[in-house]
Amino acid sequence: MKDIQNQPDFRRIHIRKVGVKNISYPITVLDKANKTQKTVATFNMYVDLPHRFKGTHMSRFIEILNRFHGEINLRNFHLILSEMKEKLQAEEAHIEIEFPYFLKKTQPESLTTVEYQCKMHGSLKESDDLILETQIPIFPPLPTQSLASLPKSLGHWGVAIVALRFQHFIWIEDLIRLVESVTTVNLADPSTGEQSPITLEVESLTRNLGETLKKNSDIKWYAITVKNFSEGCNTFASLEWPENFAVIN
Repeated sequence: MKDIQNQPDFRRIHIRKVGVKNISYPITVLDKANKTQKTVATFNMYVDLPHRFKGTHMSRFIEILNRFHGEINLRNFHLILSEMKEKLQAEEAHIEIEFPYFLKKTQPESLTTVEYQCKMHGSLKESDDLILETQIPIFPPLPTQSLASLPKSLGHWGVAIVALRFQHFIWIEDLIRLVESVTTVNLADPSTGEQSPITLEVESLTRNLGETLKKNSDIKWYAITVKNFSEGCNTFASLEWPENFAVIN
């Protein structure tokens, strides 16, 4: 049987992206407390298609994914991308993974499990590039309340979306805690102990996050967006550091 996809194409048009999207697949990711955590991810996998080829073998994307049994870590990311380049005879390969990550947290008088939405984007041309993105919900602190009254909740104020490239490996849990150390602000007046008015601002939170991440020597690039879920519209602020970061790839 003829291999139609590997037949030559004489139109000399290079296709930048060709692949498969929205693959739901069980994965195992690294977990600082429990070593690993099982979850379900959505995959996008694609390569470039050199002008000399008529098409690509779409089934090979799934075959490659199956060979790694959903094990997602830095080493496997590189191996999957390398195999995609080799098996599909491409010059560059990309994987995008989106998955919920669960973290147990101690709340007042209870232990709860919080879900964080994470993304990983890996690409390989001459060298690797990996971006980890995490969405961290922002809840303002509860106002002071008497024991006789019902609990007062200010609801879900917004979200901080942090994407980074790292110099050295960073646990997802450590990134979450780093962000929450800034977004979970203490609004009590230290002299009186009284609660001050809620004055969370997207601009201030974004700058504070940027300052905190910049001090971390494990991070070589980051992009931050802070969103506030206002009535009628969302307000946001974003920044990137370094601003003109170039990936040598």
